[in-house]
Amino acid sequence: MGMPRNTGGGGIAVVGIDMLSERAAKMREAVHKSQSITDNMVSILGSFDHRLSALETAMRPTQIRTHAIRKAHVNIDKTLKAADVILSQFDLSRQAEAKILKGPHEDLESYLEAIEQLRNNIRFFNNNKSFKSSDGVLNNANSLLAKAISKLEEEFKQLLSSYSKPVEPERLFECLPNSMRPSSGSPGESNGKNHLSSSHAEHNNGTDNTVYTPPTLIPPRILPLLHDLVQQMVQAGHQQQLVKIYRDTRSPVLEESLRKLGVEKLSKDDVQKMQWEVLEFKIGNWIHFMRIAVKLLFAAERKVCDQMFEGFEHLKDQCFAEVTTGSVAVLLSFGDAIAKSKRSPEKLFVLLDMYEIMRELHSEIESLFRGKSCNEIRESAFGLSKRLAQTAQETFRDFEEAVEKDATKTAVSDGTVHPLTSYVINYVKFLFDYQSTLKQLFQEFENGDSNSQLASVTMRIMQALQTNLDGKSKQYKDPALTNLFLMNNIHYMVRSVRRSEAKDLLGDDWVQRHRRVVQQHANQYKRIAWAKILQCLSIQGLTSSGGSNSMGVDGQNSSGVSRALVKERLKTFNIQFEELHQRQSQWTVPDTELRESLRLAVAEVLLPAYRSFIKRFGPMVENGKNPQKYIRYSAEDLERMLGEFFEGKTLNEPKR
Repeated sequence: MGMPRNTGGGGIAVVGIDMLSERAAKMREAVHKSQSITDNMVSILGSFDHRLSALETAMRPTQIRTHAIRKAHVNIDKTLKAADVILSQFDLSRQAEAKILKGPHEDLESYLEAIEQLRNNIRFFNNNKSFKSSDGVLNNANSLLAKAISKLEEEFKQLLSSYSKPVEPERLFECLPNSMRPSSGSPGESNGKNHLSSSHAEHNNGTDNTVYTPPTLIPPRILPLLHDLVQQMVQAGHQQQLVKIYRDTRSPVLEESLRKLGVEKLSKDDVQKMQWEVLEFKIGNWIHFMRIAVKLLFAAERKVCDQMFEGFEHLKDQCFAEVTTGSVAVLLSFGDAIAKSKRSPEKLFVLLDMYEIMRELHSEIESLFRGKSCNEIRESAFGLSKRLAQTAQETFRDFEEAVEKDATKTAVSDGTVHPLTSYVINYVKFLFDYQSTLKQLFQEFENGDSNSQLASVTMRIMQALQTNLDGKSKQYKDPALTNLFLMNNIHYMVRSVRRSEAKDLLGDDWVQRHRRVVQQHANQYKRIAWAKILQCLSIQGLTSSGGSNSMGVDGQNSSGVSRALVKERLKTFNIQFEELHQRQSQWTVPDTELRESLRLAVAEVLLPAYRSFIKRFGPMVENGKNPQKYIRYSAEDLERMLGEFFEGKTLNEPKR
């Protein structure tokens, strides 16, 4: 075989293959060794696993005991901690018990803290009833809590009582605005009408911005303590005991405050038996008492309730209702007795006064006596307002009817203003002090313009008066006095209306129409009273029947006028004038201006006629015997005597 040409290159390749083979052989050897090691390792690990399993089996009892010991240790820890908590609760309970047994009087704040701690203990043991002693502890704690609340009730009662004193009248008067304070002593020493008139002035002017300052019934520093006591008692479920204590303590105090003020408990029978002057006075005081009670006493009591029972709305209203019920009932019962008593014209104004004060207090009553518990009181007050309005309206109606049908037999012999006229006119004028009240009254029962309603009522009353006066005027036998009477009375009506607010309501037309009526009656008087005497001064009938024109014939003048007839005329004139003077000097025209006007109207007719007659026919008498027997008076004498007419002189009063 021949050798390759490239000997050098082939040798290198052989060497490379040999090297690779050698490496491969080494790798196979390494793998064999590795496999052997792995097998040995697996064998060792298997053996180790077997031993470990055996060890684990051997260790298991120890592990179990260790776990049990550890668990027991945890349980002991928990038990010790629980015991600590229980012991601390027992400790707090003992501390609370010591404070509770000591009582609340010395340190109320600590006492209340002790009660709260006791409640916490009760909650704790209620939540941990698994403890063997839980029931015993709970019984003891609940018993102690009951005693604690009982002591709180006593403390509440004692604290409330010690600061609950009647309010003296003087202190209440100091809370009133200056304009409403009585001048001295008590309202009983001041005239009820004064209270009413000041009330009208304020109310009718619509400036009721008066400030009232309710008294402080319980010191502000005490109210928070009472409030804390209330909270504890409510939490203990003692609401009813709380209400009873509050009512039994505060109610008599409020009633005593009113009694000291002058409030009396009067029945309908008591009211019916009273004389009018006494009753009117008591009504004036009642109006004052109502204002003081609502704006001062009840307002102050409501403030106490609101602060003491803050957070307990129902208790606020219930306690306020319980305390005020008796006092309100006493006040309203008097008003109710008046509203239900027998109606009479003079009662209208006091009824309006009472209705007015109830209207004034309406918003306060609604605000103070709010809530369901106060419903009955609130409705009673508003019910009284309605009854007063109803009775006032019925009295108004009665008055109108009574004016028209008044059958007073007491005629005024001098023809002056009849008492009924002055009474009715004053009544109507006084009504105008109550304009706003009357308008409100009309709106209670009717719809429409209250101004026109008031005008209509006023006109009807005036017409009723005129109708009655017409009837009364017929009692006079002398028709001249009939007209003088009507003239006086209607003039009084007109003058009074013109000087009062009634003029705006009745209008100028009414005034002018009735002034014409006055003038008509004055003219009628003048015609009836003086027509006959003026005939004596007439020339008619003086001429002799024969109509002789002879000059110088005795008993006749050149015109044929008979001296005898002139004498007869003058004699008749004197008799009639003296008779008129004697009678009509007793008649009365009370209004100065009207009296002078009427005298002047008579003088303007009588004196010129007399002067003319004397001037013309006087010489016929003066030339004869005893001329003074026929010509007794000069025109000046007559004028002076006319000045004595309508003066209302008595019969036995000497002439001036």
